[in-house]
Amino acid sequence: MKKPIFTLASVLLTWTLILIACSAPKSPININKEGVALKGYDTVAYFTEGKPVKGQKEFQHDWQDATWLFASEQHLKMFRENPEKYAPQYGGY
Repeated sequence: MKKPIFTLASVLLTWTLILIACSAPKSPININKEGVALKGYDTVAYFTEGKPVKGQKEFQHDWQDATWLFASEQHLKMFRENPEKYAPQYGGY
């Protein structure tokens, strides 16, 4: 009789932990532990150069609770003017 109760308790505990983990607030943008989006890559460069380019800390912008890095002042300006155009779909998830 103890085994079914233990099994039921284990299942309930597992589902409770899953539900708690799923309900935890998540950033709308995929960020690293420092709060940097796209692992520091310049999102505008994907559009202008067609390849990943590492951003520089001197060209950064905070948007939607994330820090975005850019390879140049021009890319930073482009993002500031229209972040929705350059931000990855689904926040980069």
